[in-house]
Amino acid sequence: MTTYIALFNLTDAGVKAAKDSPRRLDAAKKLLADMGGEMKQFYMVMGEFDFVGICEAPDDAVMARYALQLGGLGFVRTKTLKAFPETAYREIIRSLG
Repeated sequence: MTTYIALFNLTDAGVKAAKDSPRRLDAAKKLLADMGGEMKQFYMVMGEFDFVGICEAPDDAVMARYALQLGGLGFVRTKTLKAFPETAYREIIRSLG
């Protein structure tokens, strides 16, 4: 499985409905699980983003579909980063020659 860092910002609607956000988080976790992935960790953060999720998904297409479906609900906007574990990082650097 591929690891992704999902960065979330609440929309105006998301801020107005913040009290319902734990229920929406549970639904978001289930949505990813139904697609064959998993949200491994979730954090509320301070700074440029409101939440960070560490996710695993079978491939980029699944993660893209997940982000689009979440964004389509209107409560969050997402940015997604593909994460390479240390072993992959070392292999990539070794391949530079």
